[in-house]
Amino acid sequence: MKGERRWFAVGTQPGRETVAATHLQRQGFTCFLPMHVRTVRHAGRLSTQRGAFFPGYLFVALDLRTDRWRAVNGTVGVRHIVSAADRPVPIARGFVEKLQSTVDASGVIRLDIRRQKGDKLTLQYGPFAGMVGEWDRMEGAQRVRVLLNFLNGPVPVVVEAGSLL
Repeated sequence: MKGERRWFAVGTQPGRETVAATHLQRQGFTCFLPMHVRTVRHAGRLSTQRGAFFPGYLFVALDLRTDRWRAVNGTVGVRHIVSAADRPVPIARGFVEKLQSTVDASGVIRLDIRRQKGDKLTLQYGPFAGMVGEWDRMEGAQRVRVLLNFLNGPVPVVVEAGSLL
C-alpha cells in the first residue's frame, strides 16, 4: 500500500524560518513558509519588513512511509517536527492548501478581506473551530473581531483573519 503525502508543522529556531526552509529544500523536501509584510518603527523611521506569518514555524510535505522524515529534526535552523508519541502529527487536510491559495507572486499572504458587519463566518481552527459567528470589525492588520453566541448573547472573540471561512 502506497503512503500519502501530508503537510506537517516544523518548529524552527527563533528568526531562522527562512534558513530552515532553504536547508530542507536542499535535502529535497517540499516546504511552505507563509510570509507577511509588516510596518516597523525603529529609530523614528518606518520601514516594511517581511516575516513569517507563523513565527517559529513552517510546513513540510511528507510521506511518512517513504520519506526520511527523521532527517528534518537534524536540519540547520530546525528545532523539531511537531510530534506526538514520537510520530509527526499531520496538519488538518486543506489548511495549508487554503493558505497557499492566498499567497501572491512574492510569497506574501494576502488576506483581501471584503466583509461587512454581520456577515456569517465559520471558524476553521482553534478552540472555537466549527462555530459560526458574525463579522464585527478588523483588529489590526491580520486579526478580526467576531461575535459568537454564548450564554444567551454575543461574545466578542478576536481571531486570526486566516482562520475564517
